Formats: sequence, structure tokens, C-alpha cells
Amino acid sequence: MRPRRSVLYMPGANERALEKAKSLPADALILDLEDAVTPEAKASARERVCGAAASRAYGRREVTIRVNGIETEWHDADLRAAAQAGPDAVVIPKVNSARDVHNIERALELGGAPEYTKIWAMLETPVAVLRAEEIASSSERLTALVMGTNDLAKELHSEFVPGRGPLLGGLSLCLLAARSTGKVILDGVYNDVKDLDGFAAECTQGRQYGFDGKTLVHPAQIEPCNRVFAPSQEEVALARRIIAAFEEASAAGKGVVTVDGRMIENLHVDNARRVLVLADAISGLG
Repeated sequence: MRPRRSVLYMPGANERALEKAKSLPADALILDLEDAVTPEAKASARERVCGAAASRAYGRREVTIRVNGIETEWHDADLRAAAQAGPDAVVIPKVNSARDVHNIERALELGGAPEYTKIWAMLETPVAVLRAEEIASSSERLTALVMGTNDLAKELHSEFVPGRGPLLGGLSLCLLAARSTGKVILDGVYNDVKDLDGFAAECTQGRQYGFDGKTLVHPAQIEPCNRVFAPSQEEVALARRIIAAFEEASAAGKGVVTVDGRMIENLHVDNARRVLVLADAISGLG
């Protein structure tokens, strides 16, 4: 398991930001060629971002490149350059179908992308949400779904409100698609970088729903995001007690197991083991 609690967008046109990213405690980085880059800076940002990704100078951080959208004039050049740079993944905005994924996969292969360069598909439109399972199951090279909640809210004509009520139906559909196909799924961004309490609350909601992590727009969001999406000491201790009690009961031939007054079944043991694997993976980040 590779932790992806915090996935930070970094503007591809900003050389200082790309340098700073080398010291930030984010689990993963999205070096951005799309929204964060003006049209006149697209070509220079592409060269800068691909050079950064190819440098392998970001330590244990997972490094991805977000290219410009499929319908834009920069998309093909972005994909060719990203394939040669060989990042951990290429992030594709506004994926709306399995065909989109197949075309991206073919372009990466033709561009000479190494096998370890995966596809992360952004789900940002109503049609993408309705086709989420089709998209998620379209390719083994596609390993993650990334929610584009700002664009999705725009397309839905919905308001940004605490608790994200207008978006929860769509988020749930995408989570179902991710879990049914064994893909990672990342929650969308929180826009108010000064409202860390609101941000932490949305992280908690995302974790409770089942997201693996969250995409971020500012380094100040990394610490609370990492904290929320990591198992707490109490959760780790409970997981160990559940596993120990279940193994002891199984060895003794007992059919009923309780921990802290609660009945324990196989599903609780599976969840406990997942908690420990994630905690060990986070510990291994150093």
C-alpha cells in the first residue's frame, strides 16, 4: 500500500514552487500544466515540469504530471513530453469515457512511457460520474480516480455549502466505482486555504466516506490532511487487539469473539489488518 493521504497541486510555471515541493511532507505531488498555467506559459511550463519529474529529485514523494485537457491544443504535446519524462503517473483532466482512457494509454505507449507511469483519471463532469465504473475498469494502467469537485459543482449548477450536500451523490457513485474495480480514489480540493478548520472537517468527511486521500491547493493543508487520513494511535491499538483476540479465539475453536464489548467478525479483522498495513506504510515514509 502506498499512502496517498495528501496530494498537492504545484503550479508548473513556478520554478520556486517546484523546488519547494522537494521539502514538503506531501505524499504525492501533481505538477500542473493545466489550470495553474496561463496559455502563453504552457510550453515553458511543460519543459520545466517534465525536467523536474525526470530529475527524480523528489525523494519518496509520488510525482505526477497533470496535462492539459483532451480537447485542448496543448494536450498531445503534453502527453508526448510526459511520456518521455516518466513520472509516476499522468493526471488527465475531464475523462468522460473508457475511450478517453484507451486513447491516453495508446498515446503513452507510443510516446515511450515506462510501464510504471500510470494514468490518474479526473472525474469532473456529470457524464464522468455516471460512467465512473466504465472509466475505472477500462485499463490496468489506470490506477486512481481524482475528483474534480470544483468543475463538477459548476456543471451541476450547485452551490458550495458546508457538508457538500449537492455533491455527495456523485462522490458516492465514484467511490463505489473505485472500490468495485480496486482503484485508489482521491477527494477534491478545498478552496479556502485560510479556513483550516473547515478543511479538516472536509478531510474527516472524505475519510469517513472512504476516500484514500485528498487533493490540495496549498502547503498549509498538508499537515491536517496527513493527520486525518492516517490511523490514530488509538485506531492502531484497537486494530492490534482485534487481530490478537480473533487469532486467539480461532486457535481455541471459539466461534464468538468480542473486543471492548463489541462482536468481532471477519470483516472487522480485514479492516484492522488494512489499518495496520496503512500505518506501517506511513511509518516507512520516514
